[in-house]
Amino acid sequence: MHNKIPVGISNRHVHLSKEHLSLLFGPNYELTIKKPLSQPGQYAAEETVTLIGPKGTITNVRILGPVRGTTQVEISRTDSFVLGVNPPVRDSGNVKDSASIIIRGPEGQVEIEEGVILAARHIHFHTSDGEKFGVIDKDRVRIKVEGERGVIFENVLCRVHDTYALEMHVDTDEANASGLKNGDFVEIIS
Repeated sequence: MHNKIPVGISNRHVHLSKEHLSLLFGPNYELTIKKPLSQPGQYAAEETVTLIGPKGTITNVRILGPVRGTTQVEISRTDSFVLGVNPPVRDSGNVKDSASIIIRGPEGQVEIEEGVILAARHIHFHTSDGEKFGVIDKDRVRIKVEGERGVIFENVLCRVHDTYALEMHVDTDEANASGLKNGDFVEIIS
């Protein structure tokens, strides 16, 4: 297993700025930790919101914490059809000129002009894992998924930092198409 990378399936979720958290849940609101995520310091919050697009809504969308400098909504292509939005595939944090949406919480709603993306498939590497696998931050690699629905994922972004834990993230559409589940393993082939 020394050359294998564990997989985590990324469901639709929202990262909120402090300003938007206050508008949606009330002044000075603090998120409640539901459970820690694989990346140190990251967690799924108890709180959820509703996404409202031109064609439809999706309820009970989990907020991930802690708060960020910019609000970002990560959905799958299937979700985008339900909502009636056309988000670009982007690296997390790159929301410039991305899709807009309305986010509703218990105390109000906000319309973000940009911030909805299809997150680029990516791998988090701790710095030591980056050295072991021979990658640096922002490299792109090819990943092999074995099994009955095996595929090769192209253009997988490498995120290397000393606060990351080794894990590849794909969205639910990609996981379903390739038969991946949380905890499965993949390998870099180039």
